[in-house]
Amino acid sequence: MKRRSVSQKFNHRWKTKLFAVILLIFCFATLVLMESLYNRIKVLALISPPLVQKPKMAFLFISRNRLPLDMVWDAFFQGDKENRFSIFVHSRPGFLLSKATTRSSYFLNRQINDSVQVDWGEASMIQAERALLENALMDPFNDRFIFLSDSCIPLYNFSYTYDYIMSASTSFVDSFADTKEGRYNPKMHPVIPVENWRKGSQWVVLTRKHADIVVKDDTVFPMFRSHCKRKSLPEFWRDRHIPSDNSKEHNCIPDEHYVQTLLAQKGLELEITRRTLTHTSWDLSSSREYDRRGWHPLTYKLADATPTLVQSIKAIDNVYYETEYRREWCTSKGKPSTCFLFARKFTRPAALRLLNTSALGISSEATS
Repeated sequence: MKRRSVSQKFNHRWKTKLFAVILLIFCFATLVLMESLYNRIKVLALISPPLVQKPKMAFLFISRNRLPLDMVWDAFFQGDKENRFSIFVHSRPGFLLSKATTRSSYFLNRQINDSVQVDWGEASMIQAERALLENALMDPFNDRFIFLSDSCIPLYNFSYTYDYIMSASTSFVDSFADTKEGRYNPKMHPVIPVENWRKGSQWVVLTRKHADIVVKDDTVFPMFRSHCKRKSLPEFWRDRHIPSDNSKEHNCIPDEHYVQTLLAQKGLELEITRRTLTHTSWDLSSSREYDRRGWHPLTYKLADATPTLVQSIKAIDNVYYETEYRREWCTSKGKPSTCFLFARKFTRPAALRLLNTSALGISSEATS
């Protein structure tokens, strides 16, 4: 019994030592493997530095329902391979961008959830713009914010557009002194003095700083909502009660004044390039009411959609502002350049014709 006990103890000690040796070998092998993997990772890091997210452009579409020109923009966005853009769409409340309502995967579910019903000539348009900006600002990489209508088309490919916008340190805000049309409502004084009253296109491109200012504004926006309204329409356009005395009403058109006036109020006009990047041709003749002529843009239809039209827009290199006797010569990176990167208003057949005939050139690297 004693010999058997000694033998058992010897076997137990031998197994313990063997296990310890195996454990040490395993630990050593693990350390060698980890060091090898670490060295490989270091080498790969030197060969391929980590990807850095570049600043993005946020494309903010204001649409009634679906986006009729989605496939034109689909071709445009295909030109980016570095995740340098994001998309946000404001449509009527409840509308969804699904496979049933858009053919472009870029627009699927890109509608914002806090949309409002927009009425022309009312402050609801400003609410829509602010909602788009608020959603886009949630992405810290969004650095430029581009407002576009559902009838806008791009005139250049993605790379050219990105370089043009991102190379500028300013916002692009069409802004000039409004001295002729009497849209300023004296009731805005003294919160908004008349000397800060500005007019311009609503299709602006904002830096992140200026986008944040628009979203956080709690002074100018309430004044616009209270005192910047459209004038009661003639009987055949009437959709609300006409006051007994409408002689003091103002056709304010908030979206043509808000951003411009807000930035003037903040003393930031030196931080903007005072022109828009979106071309619009104003219709000066077709209107049922004389004082509404020129209020709505010319719509380009199928017959208008030619390479000649596109080239004529691209050839514009200056804009004249009559009320300020100011001519804005367009530049990019300190050199003379085209004024416009986008254009409106195009019907779907017209836009698709330009795309199919390669008149836009948005799928290539050409910039002309």
